[in-house]
Amino acid sequence: MQAVKTIGLDIAKSGFQVHGVDADGQVVFRRQLKRRNVLAFFQKVPSCLVGMEACATSHHWSRELQALGHTVRLMPPAYVKPYVKRQKNDATDAEAICEAVTRANMRFVATKTPEQQSGLMLHRTRHLFIRQQTALINAIRAHLAEFGIVAAVGRNGLEQLLNVVADAGDKRLPEVARTCLMALGSQLQALKAKLLEFDRMITAWHRSNETSKRLDAIPGVGHVLATALVASIADPKVFRSGRDFSAWIGLVPKQHSSGGKDRLGSISKQGDRYLRSLFTAGALAVIRYAKIYGTKHRPWLTALLARRPTKVAAIALANKLARMAWAMMSRGERYKEPVALAA
Repeated sequence: MQAVKTIGLDIAKSGFQVHGVDADGQVVFRRQLKRRNVLAFFQKVPSCLVGMEACATSHHWSRELQALGHTVRLMPPAYVKPYVKRQKNDATDAEAICEAVTRANMRFVATKTPEQQSGLMLHRTRHLFIRQQTALINAIRAHLAEFGIVAAVGRNGLEQLLNVVADAGDKRLPEVARTCLMALGSQLQALKAKLLEFDRMITAWHRSNETSKRLDAIPGVGHVLATALVASIADPKVFRSGRDFSAWIGLVPKQHSSGGKDRLGSISKQGDRYLRSLFTAGALAVIRYAKIYGTKHRPWLTALLARRPTKVAAIALANKLARMAWAMMSRGERYKEPVALAA
């Protein structure tokens, strides 16, 4: 136990695998632990480097092991995979983690605080409610269409359909169908009330966080995206540049270059899909506003819209917004308007 320098920890729901090596890379121990014995085991181990994959419950275990004096490094599972030898199992996974965490060029994931995890959970729960709301609306429209009852797209059209369901005198709907649709309608109203409550919670959290308030000043970045960035990015300095941050979100072109010839494709769509969708929506809002009120104060955006479709320009603008957000988060700066816009 005294000679161990690096430990690879493969976490799970109940069965944990540990793989420890000394300073020369020789195996010191290789064993399986039950969940209830993990902390007791690491209390007996001298302070060392512990590697884990950044997956479910990893941030919790990272905080617990750091409290015991260990140095914990979280790694994306995709970067650990190349170190797995034949026959994937918990033991080989722990060995691969132990090998990967010692690589000098490995990229690590910063450990989130409980407050950041709570904020991220707030966003994920709200996003789940939005998907459920969309599913309910589609179900109501589809069921009514089976009886020849349709309405225009949008909120007003949905209200018309719900009025039809609530009208007991409308004989186009059988009673059984009306009962089912009324149940769907009541569930939809409950979801809307929950969404309103969660929006208020996000707004309150935004007002209490200084970084989120600074990010809100960026055009196209509202309080939803600002709080999502604060909750998702535990340490912005783990990214070497704004381009690395934008690439992590998935807003830069994919490369398939060889022989000194650059081949760029569409955006990679890697990283965080939720953040990417929020950045894209914010960019589209900026473009929509620019088309209504003119783009003379944004020459870069004006030239881009003149030669590219709107959605292509939105991705480019989202990339630009992401780099600006990273710069403000990593340097603690406030938003500065471009010279052309300020003039």
